[in-house]
Amino acid sequence: MIGRVTIAALVMVATMWADAPVDISARARSMQPGEVVVLSIGKAAHLDSVRVRAFERSIPAYRDGEAWTAMVGIDLDTKPGTYQVDVESGSVPDVVRTSYSLKILPRVFRTRRLTVNEAFVTPPKSEEPRIQKEAALLAATWRASATTRLWTTSFVQPVPQAANSAFGTRSIFNGKPRNSHGGADFLSPAGTPIQAPNAGRIAVARGLYYSGNTVIIDHGLGVFSMLAHLSRIDVREGDVVTANQAIGLVGATGRVTGPHLHWAVRLLDARVDPLSLLAVLGRTTTAP
Repeated sequence: MIGRVTIAALVMVATMWADAPVDISARARSMQPGEVVVLSIGKAAHLDSVRVRAFERSIPAYRDGEAWTAMVGIDLDTKPGTYQVDVESGSVPDVVRTSYSLKILPRVFRTRRLTVNEAFVTPPKSEEPRIQKEAALLAATWRASATTRLWTTSFVQPVPQAANSAFGTRSIFNGKPRNSHGGADFLSPAGTPIQAPNAGRIAVARGLYYSGNTVIIDHGLGVFSMLAHLSRIDVREGDVVTANQAIGLVGATGRVTGPHLHWAVRLLDARVDPLSLLAVLGRTTTAP
């Protein structure tokens, strides 16, 4: 099992402004590329709206008890440096504008070398139309998230086995550099049931060239889970699923070296580590 991350292990950053009616705090496993930052905006029951912008993206905020919450993803290719987050609260004429800085530290990703079927490294020209069509499908999917939060419970690991391949690893297939590893791999035996990491709507449930049998869950507000290489898909596009609901079985379809589950998470356009999401908004084991 992946070791549980305690609250004490989280990096806490809190900033207050004397001239603002709300307090803003941020928590994350670390302030590095590939991490999830959760912004908590005040005891904001009196605020009718909150707007957040970070990394040149508009970040949706949602009510969470007495506060507003916004999830900011630090994409795995983000360069180290200081980035401004802008927060607007309230409505005209009583708009309060606040800005503060996130200092992103360097992160070194290791390199992995794998041998796979050459057709998944240099595809035959006959497969190019399919690959292009699927790339367009994925791009459209990331842009079409529900505008409301579809989850209410903690995120959970979709399989009980430990992750054995690190997020962000620079991949070399058959001696040829390819895209960085945009998720976490879990060394689960073929046929292991896969559970939905949280509630949402099934945006994609079909076979794709590189990721094999793939399920993408839209959790709302730009949050997506992609679960790949399944041997069997047990949901359909458009289905609404609950946290821990069975969605399929672990397999070895697509570009793989053997059976495992690949779980990737998107926050709007940011590729983030699923284990970072679990650290700040979830738990590390599946429900029994």
